[in-house]
Amino acid sequence: MLRISAVFIAVCMMLIAGAAGLAVYLRFGFTGAESALVALGTLTGLAVYNTIAARKRDRVETSNQLANLARGSGDLAHQLAEFSLRLNTMEAKVDTVVDRALATAQPLAAELEELSAMVRQLAGSAAAPEAPPREDDVARSGPAENRSVAAAPQASAPGNAPMKAPGLARLPFTAPTARATADRKTSPFAGLGRDAIIAAIRTAIDTGSVELYLQPVVTLPQRKLRFYEALSRLKTGNGAVVAAGDFLPYAEAGLLVPMLDSFAVSRCVQIVRRLLLKNRDIGLFCNLSAATLADPGFAKLLELMDANRAIASALVFEFTQSAVRAMGPIEHAGLAALAERGFRFSMDNLTDLRVNARELNERGFRFVKAPARLFFNRLGAVSSDIQPAEFSDLLGRFGMDLIADRIEHETTVVDLLDYDVRFGQGILFSPPRPMRADAFQAADGKEAEQNAPKVAQDNADGPQPQAPAHAGGVVEPAAELIPLARAIMRHS
Repeated sequence: MLRISAVFIAVCMMLIAGAAGLAVYLRFGFTGAESALVALGTLTGLAVYNTIAARKRDRVETSNQLANLARGSGDLAHQLAEFSLRLNTMEAKVDTVVDRALATAQPLAAELEELSAMVRQLAGSAAAPEAPPREDDVARSGPAENRSVAAAPQASAPGNAPMKAPGLARLPFTAPTARATADRKTSPFAGLGRDAIIAAIRTAIDTGSVELYLQPVVTLPQRKLRFYEALSRLKTGNGAVVAAGDFLPYAEAGLLVPMLDSFAVSRCVQIVRRLLLKNRDIGLFCNLSAATLADPGFAKLLELMDANRAIASALVFEFTQSAVRAMGPIEHAGLAALAERGFRFSMDNLTDLRVNARELNERGFRFVKAPARLFFNRLGAVSSDIQPAEFSDLLGRFGMDLIADRIEHETTVVDLLDYDVRFGQGILFSPPRPMRADAFQAADGKEAEQNAPKVAQDNADGPQPQAPAHAGGVVEPAAELIPLARAIMRHS
């Protein structure tokens, strides 16, 4: 259709041009050549006019099409924004549902583990042969105990009911009683109230009765010593040593965690200085609470860190996953202040693998500690956005190393190698061991240089990991070859 209209317009222009040439030839007496020039000029003018008009029409149509395309792009962007908003809402709802499911499933899993442990204890008690009590045991037991033991069978068989088997009749009574008695004996704060426990913890901090135990972190599978983790232990008046998990809840209730952290950090600085005298490649993890970052006394801690910028590469501050997730603007400002001074951070006590690696890297985190059992937990794998086998690679892309802790068996180490875990920690390599008291007497100057060989000999640089012979050991080769070289020199 367009071609026919173009041909028609061209024919019309030729007719108009011929008519103009004929008119000037007949009317004005032009010669034939002059009339032909007039006709040609008229045809050229008509062609130019038609071309300009056609381009103007095309420009208008193009402008209309561009306007329609812009309106369509705007509508598409609006729809994409709505879709993104709905997607974010759905992700938030899914995260909430997952958190609720985990919060519901974890207590159930803990209860199931306790029930299984109780069943195993009951099964072991039922399978064990029962021996009648000896007369000297009965004589040593108090009257109240005799009455309680004698009353148990009577309560289990009222009236003239037939007596049951002795083992089954006493199981519900003897097993819980024995466990309760053991708990009372092993409880470090037995017989003390909440306020008394808080006061005891405060006194221990003021008197310096808080000790630091070191547990090594080794490379896998070589098991070469790479880091230590400093663990706080409280020493009571009767000589008992209380783990952090037993006294930290009371310290948090009494607002004593910042004081405890300040004491631990100052000791960790001394330990790092001692470690660096022997090996520049050794680092130390120091646990820190988020409450310390928001405490008014945090400024004094920053002054201490300012004075020890030289050891920033060897001292890593460690926070729990729950504390990192609950951090607010004040805590993030404290992290930024420590990061400006060159210190790095680690996140431990992971309950799931849902980790924002990019955000952690931007805030200065360089290590992530996860329990070894978390990699083999199907519930944790389902609730996470990433598979356990890809977790180490995810952290590596953002400059972070993965450490598997709470390793107790050799089979766990073999299984962890499939997950590309580079570092390990646990009682398989070495349990936490206390620092010697003389390790804190001098950390700088000539006194530190004079005592460096003695400290290295007396384990002042922290406990050496004790691994079984079949594990290959984790003691550094240099520490084994130095005594041998000295013996050869003496004989030569």
